[in-house]
This record gives sequence, C-alpha cells and structure tokens, in this order.
Amino acid sequence: MKTERAYKYRFYPTPEQEILLARTFGCVRFVWNAVLR
Repeated sequence: MKTERAYKYRFYPTPEQEILLARTFGCVRFVWNAVLR
C-alpha cells in the first residue's frame, strides 16, 4: 500500500529577499516569453 503525502510551506521573505526574488522572477519571465516566441 502506497501512502501519498503533501506538505505546505509558507515563506516570509525579508525586504532584501523580496527585491532579489522580484528581480529573479522578472528575468525568468522575460526569458520564458522569449523562448515561447
């Protein structure tokens, strides 16, 4: 019998981490859209 488990995590970034995450996701979104084109 196989049991499946799921975990939920909550992330509370510091202001410095928020800036870094916004910059990283912005770059990733730009690259992803370029690949889709």
